[in-house]
Amino acid sequence: MTHSQPLTHFDAHGQAHMVDVSDKAATRRSATAQGRIRMLPETLHLIEQGTAKKGDVLGIARIAGIQAAKKTSDLIPLCHPIALTRVALSFEVEPVTHSVLCHATAECTGPTGVEMEALTAVQVALLTIYDMCKAVDRGMTITDVTLLEKHGGKSGSFVARD
Repeated sequence: MTHSQPLTHFDAHGQAHMVDVSDKAATRRSATAQGRIRMLPETLHLIEQGTAKKGDVLGIARIAGIQAAKKTSDLIPLCHPIALTRVALSFEVEPVTHSVLCHATAECTGPTGVEMEALTAVQVALLTIYDMCKAVDRGMTITDVTLLEKHGGKSGSFVARD
C-alpha cells in the first residue's frame, strides 16, 4: 500500500513536531473506536454476574476509559490537548466468543479530531478489565482495536469497511 500524503508529525528535516492547527476551523468532531478482550468462559461469567472480587468490572472500566480519553495528550506525545464535550463507552458481553466488546465515542468542537481519544479510551477500558480479572485469568487477550468512524474537519468523514 502506498501513501500519497506525508506523515504530518515530521517537519521537512524529519524532526518530530506537534502539528500546527491554529489555522484550522473549529468544527464539531466525533470518533468511535472499538476493541475486544477475550477470556476464559469462567472469567466472563464472573464479569456478567458482577461477582469479580473487585466488584463491577465494566462500571470501573467505563470510568477508566473516560479518564483515559481526557488524558490522551499526556500519554501520546504529539497529541493536542482537547476540550472534550462528550465521551461515552459501552460494552457488549459476547458469550459465544468468551469476550467483551468495547465501543468508545469521543466528541469535541475544535480544530483537530478525536480519533486518538476514542482509541485510547477503548484500550484503557480493556486494560482495566484485564487488571481487574488477571487474578483468575492471566491469558486474556486484547484484540481488534480499530477506528470505526470519524466525522468533522477538513478531511470529512471516515467509516471503516466491514
